[in-house]
Amino acid sequence: MARYTGPMFKKSRRLSFSVLESGKEFTKGKKRTYAPGQHGAKKVKLSTYGQQLQEKQKIRFTYGLNARQLKNAFNKAKMQHGVTGTNLLTILESRLDNIVYRFGLTLTRNGARQLVNHGHVLVNGKRIDIPSYQVKINDIITIDEKSKKNVKIVEALQVNASTLPFVEFDKKTFTGKYLRAPIREELNSDLQEALVIESYGRA
Repeated sequence: MARYTGPMFKKSRRLSFSVLESGKEFTKGKKRTYAPGQHGAKKVKLSTYGQQLQEKQKIRFTYGLNARQLKNAFNKAKMQHGVTGTNLLTILESRLDNIVYRFGLTLTRNGARQLVNHGHVLVNGKRIDIPSYQVKINDIITIDEKSKKNVKIVEALQVNASTLPFVEFDKKTFTGKYLRAPIREELNSDLQEALVIESYGRA
């Protein structure tokens, strides 16, 4: 299944969940946050399978993954020590596009992915254009000189201020660092990764 690249509002509305994690997609003149359709406002009780599928979609659309990428991340997570669900989220948080987003350099993860794809991001002085690149603790991430004047980046930094304790970013030098792996309590509490793990465990 390909990675979804359409309007985030549609997916957020269908899932009744902000895939941007900020709720901003619900504020652009759109009053309805429930699923589309005649019976969209009604709560529908999902089966266990339906709940698992929904949680997979939440994680996929939040981090901008296709189905194969999520499954690969799960396979990697279950090989690590600790809680598999937390390991999964840590792997996704460590993606280069996500770290760039966490720094506040873009308004969306899709924007961060484009920055990486277009070669604007350097890790420890080396240009990396792979969004899924796994950032290591204490890696130094910077933006190339030309991109420091990018209007979208400048505007994003004016409205974004990362307060997450596992990353730091200096707006003056455009330099950031991945300080440590996040703990579960620091991540989105609306994601139920345990259901995703259960789904893959039964496959």
